[in-house]
Amino acid sequence: MVPLSVLDLATVGSGSTPAQALTETINVAREVEKLGYTRLWVAEHHGMPAVASSAPAVLIAHLAQVTSTLRVGSGGVMLPNHSPLVVAEQFGTLEALHPGRIDLGLGRAPGTDQVTARALRRSQTRDAADTFPDDVVELISYLLPNEGAPRHPAAVPGSGYLPEVWLLGSSLFSAQLAGMLGLPFSFAYHFAPKLLDAALETYRSNFRPSILHDQSRAMVAVTVLCAPTEEEARWLSGSSALSTLQLRTGRLGPLPSPEEAEAYSFTAGEMAIVDESMSSHVIGTPEIVFEGLVQLQERTEADELMISTRMHSYEARVRSLTLVAQRWGL
Repeated sequence: MVPLSVLDLATVGSGSTPAQALTETINVAREVEKLGYTRLWVAEHHGMPAVASSAPAVLIAHLAQVTSTLRVGSGGVMLPNHSPLVVAEQFGTLEALHPGRIDLGLGRAPGTDQVTARALRRSQTRDAADTFPDDVVELISYLLPNEGAPRHPAAVPGSGYLPEVWLLGSSLFSAQLAGMLGLPFSFAYHFAPKLLDAALETYRSNFRPSILHDQSRAMVAVTVLCAPTEEEARWLSGSSALSTLQLRTGRLGPLPSPEEAEAYSFTAGEMAIVDESMSSHVIGTPEIVFEGLVQLQERTEADELMISTRMHSYEARVRSLTLVAQRWGL
């Protein structure tokens, strides 16, 4: 079986707080390390009441401190929001503190709405997403071992403190770029299922060996909700259903509880939105989830699967991750 990893957003449920969500993510890291997952990534989002992982580098430092073997990293840092030098300094520091355990996943989306994106970026003279390929190369250059004269400017810690760099994507752009740069690629199937096959084909067909990797390496992120019975798993997934609708209709808020979702009356149009968005989710008993993940891996030939489990209850989330790990044989 291929390795399994975890994507976490420090989810803030209704009735909870960002502080509690961050504490729960730290506890999740401890649990998934015990369960045998390979890595845990946290994603950069801004201005979203249900997501507390707006500062991945800060959170990763805490996650690395409370674990010892688990790889921890970003899934991802939204590079257009930052200068390459700052990201290199942050992740060079993390790698110096926790050698061999830090991942740097990079994305080109803002991770937020356009108003917030403008607030994040002090210079509005150009679209930072347009410079993404050059920024990725610049960032990596700060971290590669430097055998010649010291470069200027320089990240300190930087040269020689290289985390594992991944490109993330939900389109063909990053897939092609990851292949051309010889980097591992992680596709966001959990929210962009339609382009999965095309993106992986684009990545592999464009892959060129690099000084970092001589072979392609693909990961697929997928939403997984597991419970002892299919009925309970479907009931728990109501949180995702209502949250998805709120996100798509601009009514942002904390992640609803299953009870709140059960009490909400979805219109036919709203259910169509939810059904389309959740069509790629793997929901059910351990056996159903196992079969779904096996089919996904066989379809994609992914080298690794990363599961995203957003549940209102911390206990239900850890139970889901535990059931999946046990059935997968981690």
